[in-house]
Amino acid sequence: MPSEVTLMVDGAPVTAPLGSTVAVAVMLAGKACRTSVSGEPRGPLCGMGICFECRVAIDGQPHCRSCQVLCEPGMEVITHG
Repeated sequence: MPSEVTLMVDGAPVTAPLGSTVAVAVMLAGKACRTSVSGEPRGPLCGMGICFECRVAIDGQPHCRSCQVLCEPGMEVITHG
């Protein structure tokens, strides 16, 4: 059984531990999830889906809370950061 999963974050492959959330993969990629209206990089704040700071597009679906979605092989993640 594999202990890692590989997905794409902004077009680059990222390998994360099996069972990790997409927020973990975004952080491993060294990316911000999005930018604020003033241009500041934003990432996971609460880690439980309340703050919406970790929103990304996952497999074409915009505004997904990356802290609530588990990584899947081949998943395509687009940050807005």
